[in-house]
Amino acid sequence: MLYDMRPMRQTFSSPGAPDAPLKDETIIELRKVTYGVKGRAEPLVKDLSLVVNCAETLVLLGRSGSGKTTLLRLINRMLLPSVGEVLVEGKATSSWDPIRLRRHIGYVIQDAGLFPHFTVAENVGLVPKLEKWDPARIAKRTSELLSLVGLEPSEFSQRRPAQLSGGQRQRVGVARALGADPSILLMDEPFGALDPVTRAELQREFSDLARRLGKTIVFVTHDLREALMLASRIVLLETGRIVASASPEEFLRIDHPEVKAFAASLQTLPGAPA
Repeated sequence: MLYDMRPMRQTFSSPGAPDAPLKDETIIELRKVTYGVKGRAEPLVKDLSLVVNCAETLVLLGRSGSGKTTLLRLINRMLLPSVGEVLVEGKATSSWDPIRLRRHIGYVIQDAGLFPHFTVAENVGLVPKLEKWDPARIAKRTSELLSLVGLEPSEFSQRRPAQLSGGQRQRVGVARALGADPSILLMDEPFGALDPVTRAELQREFSDLARRLGKTIVFVTHDLREALMLASRIVLLETGRIVASASPEEFLRIDHPEVKAFAASLQTLPGAPA
Protein backbone atom coordinates (compact mmCIF):
# COMPACT_ATOMS: atom_id res chain seq x y z
CA MET A 1 0.00 0.00 0.00
CA LEU A 2 1.28 3.49 -0.87
CA TYR A 3 0.84 6.47 1.43
CA ASP A 4 0.72 10.16 0.61
CA MET A 5 3.73 11.63 2.46
CA ARG A 6 2.67 15.24 1.98
CA PRO A 7 1.92 16.94 5.32
CA MET A 8 -1.40 18.47 6.21
CA ARG A 9 -1.72 22.22 5.84
CA GLN A 10 -1.28 24.02 9.18
CA THR A 11 -2.57 27.34 10.49
CA PHE A 12 -0.41 27.84 13.59
CA SER A 13 1.20 31.23 14.17
CA SER A 14 3.26 32.92 16.84
CA PRO A 15 1.50 35.94 18.35
CA GLY A 16 3.39 39.15 17.73
CA ALA A 17 5.97 37.42 15.53
CA PRO A 18 7.00 38.74 12.12
CA ASP A 19 5.47 37.18 9.05
CA ALA A 20 6.24 33.45 9.20
CA PRO A 21 7.26 31.32 6.20
CA LEU A 22 4.40 29.83 4.26
CA LYS A 23 3.08 26.80 6.09
CA ASP A 24 3.40 24.63 2.95
CA GLU A 25 7.08 25.56 2.60
CA THR A 26 9.46 22.63 3.07
CA ILE A 27 11.93 23.08 5.93
CA ILE A 28 13.29 19.51 6.29
CA GLU A 29 13.56 16.89 3.57
CA LEU A 30 14.99 13.38 3.47
CA ARG A 31 15.60 12.04 -0.04
CA LYS A 32 15.93 8.24 -0.35
CA VAL A 33 18.01 8.09 2.82
CA THR A 34 19.65 4.90 4.01
CA TYR A 35 21.78 4.75 7.14
CA GLY A 36 23.66 1.64 8.20
CA VAL A 37 26.38 0.83 10.71
CA LYS A 38 29.36 -1.47 10.31
CA GLY A 39 28.76 -4.97 11.59
CA ARG A 40 24.95 -4.73 11.35
CA ALA A 41 23.33 -6.67 8.52
CA GLU A 42 20.27 -4.46 8.14
CA PRO A 43 20.42 -0.63 7.94
CA LEU A 44 18.70 1.39 10.66
CA VAL A 45 16.95 3.49 7.99
CA LYS A 46 16.16 2.14 4.53
CA ASP A 47 15.49 4.18 1.37
CA LEU A 48 13.38 6.66 3.33
CA SER A 49 11.92 9.84 1.85
CA LEU A 50 10.08 12.41 3.97
CA VAL A 51 9.09 16.07 3.76
CA VAL A 52 8.47 18.22 6.84
CA ASN A 53 6.80 21.57 6.28
CA CYS A 54 7.11 24.77 8.28
CA ALA A 55 5.11 24.96 11.52
CA GLU A 56 3.88 21.38 11.59
CA THR A 57 4.29 19.07 14.56
CA LEU A 58 5.41 15.81 13.01
CA VAL A 59 5.38 12.85 15.40
CA LEU A 60 7.62 9.90 14.57
CA LEU A 61 5.90 6.86 16.05
CA GLY A 62 7.31 3.36 16.24
CA ARG A 63 8.61 0.54 18.34
CA SER A 64 12.09 0.54 19.85
CA GLY A 65 14.66 0.11 17.07
CA SER A 66 12.35 1.33 14.31
CA GLY A 67 14.66 4.22 13.38
CA LYS A 68 12.99 7.17 15.12
CA THR A 69 16.00 8.56 16.99
CA THR A 70 18.26 7.82 14.01
CA LEU A 71 16.12 10.19 11.93
CA LEU A 72 16.54 12.98 14.49
CA ARG A 73 20.30 12.47 14.48
CA LEU A 74 20.35 12.58 10.69
CA ILE A 75 18.43 15.87 10.71
CA ASN A 76 20.91 17.64 13.00
CA ARG A 77 23.97 15.99 11.43
CA MET A 78 24.98 13.88 14.38
CA LEU A 79 24.84 11.23 11.65
CA LEU A 80 25.36 11.47 7.90
CA PRO A 81 23.39 9.19 5.57
CA SER A 82 25.14 6.21 3.98
CA VAL A 83 23.01 6.82 0.87
CA GLY A 84 20.74 9.72 -0.05
CA GLU A 85 20.51 13.27 1.22
CA VAL A 86 19.08 15.18 4.18
CA LEU A 87 18.25 18.86 3.66
CA VAL A 88 17.51 21.50 6.29
CA GLU A 89 16.14 24.79 4.97
CA GLY A 90 17.05 23.67 1.44
CA LYS A 91 20.70 22.93 2.25
CA ALA A 92 22.19 19.45 2.57
CA THR A 93 23.33 18.70 6.11
CA SER A 94 26.69 17.58 4.68
CA SER A 95 27.16 21.20 3.52
CA TRP A 96 26.24 22.78 6.86
CA ASP A 97 28.87 23.52 9.45
CA PRO A 98 27.78 20.96 12.09
CA ILE A 99 28.09 23.36 15.03
CA ARG A 100 26.16 26.07 13.21
CA LEU A 101 23.44 23.59 12.24
CA ARG A 102 23.04 22.24 15.79
CA ARG A 103 22.82 25.72 17.27
CA HIS A 104 20.18 26.45 14.64
CA ILE A 105 18.01 23.54 15.85
CA GLY A 106 16.61 23.06 19.35
CA TYR A 107 16.99 19.54 20.79
CA VAL A 108 15.12 18.15 23.81
CA ILE A 109 15.92 14.69 25.16
CA GLN A 110 14.50 12.46 27.87
CA ASP A 111 15.37 13.72 31.38
CA ALA A 112 16.38 17.09 29.85
CA GLY A 113 20.17 16.53 29.84
CA LEU A 114 20.85 19.73 31.78
CA PHE A 115 24.37 20.64 32.94
CA PRO A 116 24.26 19.90 36.69
CA HIS A 117 26.88 22.54 37.62
CA PHE A 118 24.98 25.31 35.78
CA THR A 119 22.08 27.23 37.25
CA VAL A 120 18.73 27.08 35.49
CA ALA A 121 19.41 30.52 33.97
CA GLU A 122 22.85 29.40 32.75
CA ASN A 123 21.39 26.28 31.17
CA VAL A 124 18.66 28.23 29.36
CA GLY A 125 21.07 30.95 28.22
CA LEU A 126 23.78 28.56 27.01
CA VAL A 127 23.26 28.80 23.24
CA PRO A 128 22.68 32.58 23.25
CA LYS A 129 25.92 32.90 25.21
CA LEU A 130 27.76 30.73 22.67
CA GLU A 131 26.25 32.94 19.98
CA LYS A 132 27.79 35.93 21.82
CA TRP A 133 24.55 37.68 22.65
CA ASP A 134 24.79 40.70 24.93
CA PRO A 135 24.38 39.67 28.64
CA ALA A 136 21.35 41.90 29.08
CA ARG A 137 19.69 40.31 26.05
CA ILE A 138 20.47 36.82 27.40
CA ALA A 139 18.97 37.69 30.79
CA LYS A 140 15.82 39.06 29.16
CA ARG A 141 15.47 36.02 26.89
CA THR A 142 16.03 33.61 29.78
CA SER A 143 13.36 35.29 31.87
CA GLU A 144 10.89 35.25 28.96
CA LEU A 145 11.47 31.56 28.29
CA LEU A 146 11.14 30.47 31.90
CA SER A 147 7.84 32.33 32.10
CA LEU A 148 6.78 30.71 28.83
CA VAL A 149 7.27 27.19 30.22
CA GLY A 150 5.57 27.99 33.51
CA LEU A 151 8.57 28.56 35.80
CA GLU A 152 8.69 31.86 37.71
CA PRO A 153 12.13 33.37 36.90
CA SER A 154 12.62 34.92 40.35
CA GLU A 155 12.04 31.52 41.95
CA PHE A 156 13.86 29.19 39.55
CA SER A 157 16.66 31.12 37.77
CA GLN A 158 19.34 30.43 40.38
CA ARG A 159 18.39 26.85 41.21
CA ARG A 160 20.52 23.90 40.09
CA PRO A 161 18.97 20.98 38.18
CA ALA A 162 19.26 18.74 41.28
CA GLN A 163 16.87 21.11 43.06
CA LEU A 164 14.12 20.58 40.47
CA SER A 165 11.49 17.90 40.00
CA GLY A 166 11.50 15.78 36.86
CA GLY A 167 8.75 17.87 35.29
CA GLN A 168 10.56 21.10 36.11
CA ARG A 169 13.76 19.79 34.53
CA GLN A 170 11.86 18.96 31.35
CA ARG A 171 10.40 22.48 31.28
CA VAL A 172 13.93 23.89 31.58
CA GLY A 173 15.03 21.56 28.79
CA VAL A 174 12.33 22.95 26.50
CA ALA A 175 13.27 26.52 27.45
CA ARG A 176 16.95 25.81 26.71
CA ALA A 177 16.07 24.35 23.31
CA LEU A 178 14.20 27.58 22.50
CA GLY A 179 17.06 29.78 23.72
CA ALA A 180 18.25 31.21 20.42
CA ASP A 181 14.74 31.11 18.88
CA PRO A 182 15.35 28.20 16.46
CA SER A 183 12.86 27.50 13.71
CA ILE A 184 13.10 23.73 14.32
CA LEU A 185 12.70 21.68 17.51
CA LEU A 186 13.72 18.01 17.71
CA MET A 187 12.27 16.17 20.70
CA ASP A 188 13.33 12.61 21.56
CA GLU A 189 10.75 11.07 23.93
CA PRO A 190 11.03 14.13 26.19
CA PHE A 191 8.28 13.02 28.58
CA GLY A 192 9.07 9.29 28.61
CA ALA A 193 10.81 9.21 32.02
CA LEU A 194 8.10 11.11 33.89
CA ASP A 195 5.35 9.72 36.10
CA PRO A 196 1.95 9.41 34.35
CA VAL A 197 0.36 12.45 36.00
CA THR A 198 3.28 14.80 35.30
CA ARG A 199 3.58 13.41 31.79
CA ALA A 200 -0.09 14.13 31.05
CA GLU A 201 0.27 17.67 32.42
CA LEU A 202 3.32 18.39 30.25
CA GLN A 203 1.68 16.90 27.17
CA ARG A 204 -1.25 19.30 27.55
CA GLU A 205 1.06 22.26 28.18
CA PHE A 206 3.30 21.35 25.26
CA SER A 207 0.35 20.97 22.88
CA ASP A 208 -0.75 24.51 23.71
CA LEU A 209 2.81 25.84 23.51
CA ALA A 210 3.39 24.29 20.09
CA ARG A 211 0.32 26.02 18.70
CA ARG A 212 1.33 29.39 20.12
CA LEU A 213 4.95 29.28 18.96
CA GLY A 214 4.42 28.04 15.41
CA LYS A 215 7.74 26.16 15.37
CA THR A 216 8.47 23.16 13.19
CA ILE A 217 8.64 20.23 15.61
CA VAL A 218 9.77 16.65 15.03
CA PHE A 219 8.73 14.63 18.07
CA VAL A 220 9.71 11.00 18.76
CA THR A 221 7.50 8.67 20.79
CA HIS A 222 6.41 5.03 21.00
CA ASP A 223 3.15 6.07 22.72
CA LEU A 224 0.17 6.30 20.37
CA ARG A 225 -1.88 8.31 22.89
CA GLU A 226 0.87 10.93 23.01
CA ALA A 227 1.09 10.98 19.21
CA LEU A 228 -2.66 11.47 18.80
CA MET A 229 -2.64 14.33 21.34
CA LEU A 230 0.36 16.27 20.02
CA ALA A 231 0.73 15.64 16.30
CA SER A 232 -0.49 17.53 13.30
CA ARG A 233 0.81 14.50 11.38
CA ILE A 234 1.88 11.03 12.51
CA VAL A 235 4.54 9.07 10.63
CA LEU A 236 4.78 5.42 11.66
CA LEU A 237 8.12 3.66 11.25
CA GLU A 238 8.76 -0.06 11.10
CA THR A 239 12.30 -1.45 10.72
CA GLY A 240 13.60 1.79 9.26
CA ARG A 241 10.81 2.40 6.76
CA ILE A 242 7.69 4.57 6.73
CA VAL A 243 4.60 2.37 6.73
CA ALA A 244 1.94 5.03 7.42
CA SER A 245 1.60 8.81 7.33
CA ALA A 246 -1.59 10.67 8.22
CA SER A 247 -3.24 13.27 10.41
CA PRO A 248 -4.34 12.01 13.85
CA GLU A 249 -7.94 11.98 12.60
CA GLU A 250 -7.05 9.65 9.71
CA PHE A 251 -4.28 7.58 11.26
CA LEU A 252 -6.40 4.94 12.99
CA ARG A 253 -8.34 4.28 9.78
CA ILE A 254 -5.26 3.06 7.91
CA ASP A 255 -5.40 -0.62 7.02
CA HIS A 256 -1.88 -1.74 7.94
CA PRO A 257 -0.83 -4.41 10.48
CA GLU A 258 1.52 -2.08 12.38
CA VAL A 259 -1.15 0.61 12.65
CA LYS A 260 -3.57 -2.01 13.98
CA ALA A 261 -0.97 -3.21 16.49
CA PHE A 262 -0.58 0.30 17.87
CA ALA A 263 -4.33 0.89 17.82
CA ALA A 264 -4.79 -2.23 19.94
CA SER A 265 -2.69 -0.57 22.66
CA LEU A 266 -5.51 1.96 23.11
CA GLN A 267 -7.96 -0.83 23.90
CA THR A 268 -6.13 -2.44 26.83
CA LEU A 269 -8.52 -2.69 29.77
CA PRO A 270 -7.49 -1.98 33.38
CA GLY A 271 -6.12 -5.16 34.92
CA ALA A 272 -5.69 -6.88 31.56
CA PRO A 273 -2.24 -7.88 30.30
CA ALA A 274 -0.70 -5.10 28.18
